Amino acid sequence: MAPKSGTAQDINSAKGNADKIAVVIPCYRETRLIADVLSAVPACVDQIYCIDDGCPDKTGEYVERTATDPRITVLRHEDNQGVGAATLTGYRQAMADGARIIVKIDGDGQMDPTLIPRFIEPIQLGLADYTKGNRFFQPDSVRAMPAGRLIGNAVLSFLNKFSSGYWHIFDPTNGYCAIHSSLLQLMPMEKLDRSYLFETEMLYRLGTLRAVVVDIPHMSIYGDEQSHLVPSRMIWPLLSRHTSNFFRRIFYNYFLRDFSVASLEWVLGPILMLFGVIFGVLSWVNATSQGVAATAGTVMIAALPIVIGLNLFLSALNFDIANQPRTALHPKLPKAPDAP
Repeated sequence: MAPKSGTAQDINSAKGNADKIAVVIPCYRETRLIADVLSAVPACVDQIYCIDDGCPDKTGEYVERTATDPRITVLRHEDNQGVGAATLTGYRQAMADGARIIVKIDGDGQMDPTLIPRFIEPIQLGLADYTKGNRFFQPDSVRAMPAGRLIGNAVLSFLNKFSSGYWHIFDPTNGYCAIHSSLLQLMPMEKLDRSYLFETEMLYRLGTLRAVVVDIPHMSIYGDEQSHLVPSRMIWPLLSRHTSNFFRRIFYNYFLRDFSVASLEWVLGPILMLFGVIFGVLSWVNATSQGVAATAGTVMIAALPIVIGLNLFLSALNFDIANQPRTALHPKLPKAPDAP
């Protein structure tokens, strides 16, 4: 039986409850490697969606022409929309077809499909809502990673801890992930990023839902495949998105959804530190211009707010780190009317 075909705009109607686990594979110039990826998808997967994201090399046509696995469905974007958009197209189709757990892997051969059972097991057991890969867990995997990627991923991991609130996870840009479909139903999918910031935005949205996220260790696999991203063009969008997500998360979790001592610490800490710094600088400039030494009282007025503010900020940060969701959300959610 040959793979089925469809378009992103013309999604097929739901096929009932037969599909339990689905795999979504965004494709862009993956003709050389996609066959090996598809052949390695284990039997526990019920449906495989290959999304041709406006591929110049016609990856979708290649899959339709060469693949014989009846689980494969090819979806298409007429124009390149980005990895996030392709993933969302696959998610929507998988949800329409009744998938309960949806795994996303890339088509470039860097993610071992035989590890899929590891990613879905915590979700099946009700221990997680979302699982993602972590290439930093094993030293051998880190040594295999190119130096540029190692440094970049380490920096992004630190930024993501602030912006998402998931302080226990690492390697946030890892695209090997699995999610329970009920979480996607709670998300504003139209607001998720369509580009390479998709994983970053996904973690932020999961954080606002207080979903449980679990890291799954796996080895790095690097061949001679070429990245389509230009690092110099990514710096500002990444910094901007992480900063925006951090402030939105703090407002939502500590002021809109809840209010506690930590809420006051998030406000008073930075205000006191800022006051101390500004007062200290102005006092130093004034004393220097007059050629006199600052008095002990002036120094204390500048230093004390900084010390108190720093302690309040660290206390709020410590509360945030300890305030991790620990109970999976999806077992508590009502099942969709057509869910098994």
